[in-house]
Parts: sequence; C-alpha cells; structure tokens
Amino acid sequence: MDIKKINDRVSVAGQIQPEDVAAIKAAGFVAIVNNRPDGEAPDQPAGGELAAAAREAGIDYVEIPMGREGVTPEMVAATRDVFASHDGPIFCFCRSGTRSTTLWALSQAGERDSGEIVSAAAHAGYDISHLAGHLDKPLS
Repeated sequence: MDIKKINDRVSVAGQIQPEDVAAIKAAGFVAIVNNRPDGEAPDQPAGGELAAAAREAGIDYVEIPMGREGVTPEMVAATRDVFASHDGPIFCFCRSGTRSTTLWALSQAGERDSGEIVSAAAHAGYDISHLAGHLDKPLS
C-alpha cells in the first residue's frame, strides 16, 4: 500500500484490500473513504467486503464513488461532510489516488487558497493544476 500524504488531514492511495484496513486504522486514520465504484475491475474487492473489514477494525467507512460520469456537486458535498464530521486524518482511495485527490481538492475550494491546494496535491505526486480555475469558490 503506497500511502501519499496530502496534508495532516488527508492521505490518498490506490486500491486497498480488506486485509489493509487494520493497518490503516493502526496508522491513526479515523475514516476510510472509498472513491472507486464497485465492479470497475475484476480484481477489485467489493465495497461491502471493505465495509465489513472496517466495521471489524472499528474505523468509519464511507463510499463516495466517482465513475466515468465525473464529479458532481453531491460528491464534493459528501467529501466535505466527511472532513467536517471527523476529527483526525482521513484515508481516501480509488484506483490510483487521483480521483480521491480531485474530490479532496474540490471539497476545499473556496476554503483554502487554490495555489495551496494545487501545491499540496503536487507534493503528494498528483498534478491537479488543470483544476486551478475551479478552486477559488465552492463547486455548486
């Protein structure tokens, strides 16, 4: 598992397995956000399997799947709600971490400086500079 820290509140990674959940909890994360739709790839565990592993480990688990249709205001609001309702670091994942980074960035739009958002993502290895024009105000 290659965890990339964006800042003290969010880290992202590619696809996780149910056996990774306990290690995520042990690393101090308070919630897992799954940004990958079920059935995207044949080797991907079902969200229900990950949710069960999270329940067993005692860590919150939230699904905000982002598929081919792209980002919606509801996804951004749900991501914002996860950060507002949890104290502590949040672990987000998708296939590569890019969708998770995108949703985090858009959830921070209008709350943080757009340059700071782009820079934090770049520091973690994600180029979201194409979103800069969308980060000055909240997505509505």
